[in-house]
Amino acid sequence: MCGRFVLVESLRAMQNLFGYRIDERFPERLLDAGRRYNIAPTQPIVAVDAGLDGVRHVRLVRWGLIPAWTKDARTQSLLFNARSETAADKPSFRTAMRHRRCLVPASGFYEWRRMGTAKMPYYIRPRDGSTMAFAGLTETWLGPDGSEIDTGAILTTSANRLMAMLHDRMPVILDPGDWDEWLDCGNRRPRDVARLLRPAADDLLEAIPVSERANSVANDDEALIAPLAEPLTVDAEPEAKKPADPTPDDEPPAQGSLF
Repeated sequence: MCGRFVLVESLRAMQNLFGYRIDERFPERLLDAGRRYNIAPTQPIVAVDAGLDGVRHVRLVRWGLIPAWTKDARTQSLLFNARSETAADKPSFRTAMRHRRCLVPASGFYEWRRMGTAKMPYYIRPRDGSTMAFAGLTETWLGPDGSEIDTGAILTTSANRLMAMLHDRMPVILDPGDWDEWLDCGNRRPRDVARLLRPAADDLLEAIPVSERANSVANDDEALIAPLAEPLTVDAEPEAKKPADPTPDDEPPAQGSLF
């Protein structure tokens, strides 16, 4: 699952990486805001989508998707994750999977490892320190009074070999080469992009033991991701060697030279 994550880059700093247009009405004070170390459900998260004009746009949405058909948002369960294996069929996510797929930028995320009765937090990030993109969904809920709430969820998949040490699920981390395909809701149906919803490569990430202060959403500072010990890492599995061609059954055994 993904219930807490980190984003240290500002919207302005990520613009070249994600190639999005910033609407002129976007509050200037938010463009350089960043360094969020403990983002939790119900808080604003960044969502990048292709937009109706085919150009990438960026906006802030509330983390916790509210299906459009919900009558009372106050009674809706908090849908901050969506299982990638079933999202295309679930009523809560089906329409968003078809029409409103997005990228959710992240520097890393937290997962907890049970140690007896305690749960040790780990900060999981790319080993090269790059900013990644989770596969996300957005939905706009319209209230009976005309109010609007833009909301979003993060898709999850089965754990890779590294994450399996901590949990059986992980967020879907999209390869940059797949961003365009994921965002192309006009031409790519959910079944066309299902192959993108896979575990990240085993050697992409590292899991760093960090302070138990990360357990509380009230804490939000750089000290939360300070390493307490060496990170957990997993090397990529070597490619299987191609077996040698067997000797044809009708070929006589080789003979040594008589001279």
